Amino acid sequence: MSSVPGSPAARRDAATVEPDAAAAKPDAAVVRDALGVGVAVGLSGFAFGVTSAGSGLTLLQTCALSLLVFTGASQFALVGAIAAGGNPLTAAAGAFFLGVRNTFYGLRLSQLLALPRFVRPLAAHWVIDETTAVSLAQPTRRAARLGFTVTGLTLYVLWNLTTLLGALGAEAIGDTDAWGLDAAGPAVFLALLAPMLRTAAERAVAGLAVVLGLGLLPVLPAGVPVLAAALAAPLVLWLKGRAPAGGEDR
Repeated sequence: MSSVPGSPAARRDAATVEPDAAAAKPDAAVVRDALGVGVAVGLSGFAFGVTSAGSGLTLLQTCALSLLVFTGASQFALVGAIAAGGNPLTAAAGAFFLGVRNTFYGLRLSQLLALPRFVRPLAAHWVIDETTAVSLAQPTRRAARLGFTVTGLTLYVLWNLTTLLGALGAEAIGDTDAWGLDAAGPAVFLALLAPMLRTAAERAVAGLAVVLGLGLLPVLPAGVPVLAAALAAPLVLWLKGRAPAGGEDR
């Protein structure tokens, strides 16, 4: 039954609708934000293509990694370890552990997006840092789905296209080390990582990981220091748990 305008019941009905209306976000704004993230990060696929080709991977192998793996940090870790002469299995293990975080993203996004079952296997391939960040920033499920789709599609297309261009360019110029392009991958990775380090704990994890990785580089086989650097996170969390109560991350 409809409420009489101006009555207490009508005011209660309006109060329940207004928060949803206020939370709504125009589709154009969602698309604009998603495109901004997708384009900005997608262009860094060029650096991966250059790095991968410089590591000795063929054009087909390089493009297959971007098409089938599609997790930037894991891809950089894999080709970086191979370039350093590491065992392919060790390199793959390091890339795998970096990619595990996407599983936890998927657990959160499955509830937020609530996609139909037949779409989920395809959507799972796009569960990465950027699509998760854009989706979680949206106020409604509709906006989250739109943001996820636009970010994933834009980033996937651009990442693979620029990977191809980077690999072709690396083959054309020859020795990438002579041009200093072997540093392109680590530089892009650091540029993406730095803005994410907002708390003292996160900065401590990053700093300790660098110390472990570089410190163990001369004594362990290539690729293993990356795995050892992953111990930084549980170690910092353990130390934080033993710290006196009262302090908060700034």
